[in-house]
Amino acid sequence: MHGFSAEPPADEVLDNPARTALSGPHHHFAETAGRASRYQPDVAPFAAVADPDRPAWADLAALLGPGGTAVLIGTPPPPPGWTTVGRIDGVQMVDVAMDAGADPEAVPLTAADVPEMLDLVERTKPGPFRPRTVELGGYLGIRRGGALVAMAGERLRPPGWAEISAVCTAPEARGQGLAGRLVRAVAAGIRARGERPCLHAAADNTNALRLYEALGFKLRRRTDFRLVRFDEPPPPPEC
Repeated sequence: MHGFSAEPPADEVLDNPARTALSGPHHHFAETAGRASRYQPDVAPFAAVADPDRPAWADLAALLGPGGTAVLIGTPPPPPGWTTVGRIDGVQMVDVAMDAGADPEAVPLTAADVPEMLDLVERTKPGPFRPRTVELGGYLGIRRGGALVAMAGERLRPPGWAEISAVCTAPEARGQGLAGRLVRAVAAGIRARGERPCLHAAADNTNALRLYEALGFKLRRRTDFRLVRFDEPPPPPEC
């Protein structure tokens, strides 16, 4: 499958990808309150607000509860009563010219593979991965000697798009092109549904960015990933 000539989906849904995924294809993974939503915590750590105003943040606070945390993509700093625990500068990229196709070594990964997937994630740190993340779909792996040494799959699914994520290779298997092969294979599955691949990455992960550009992705926008915590509001001042 060479290139990608189908009519591209609207890309404004990528401006708030967690929100549009949770209100669309991933609605069955959503917990929602008013103008805020989040993935079920054992699926993914992402949450979103429809508009970064006070009522929307109050809705998110109701979802998380005091001390609750979530990861937000491309959202302005939270209002008082919240703490930004961590922040990473990132990029959002979209497929424009990838030579996608199945890989003969890639095998589907299921819930039975989760212990190995969690172990590989722990050793390689590709980003958030929870016990039920595999349910988001499209996960493929490559095994050597029976051991899982590389994987990639899908995470957020804004309408018309699917985010390729958890791209990782065990240290002992690096330098063999496994990551690129798996990205192409996952992308082939996305395109077979009539959707288009996208992805997010840390802006300082230069090796990954070079790989994605070589595969046929281009930068759509710069963004950030913000881990926020809702702190229980202080009591009102005494009169």
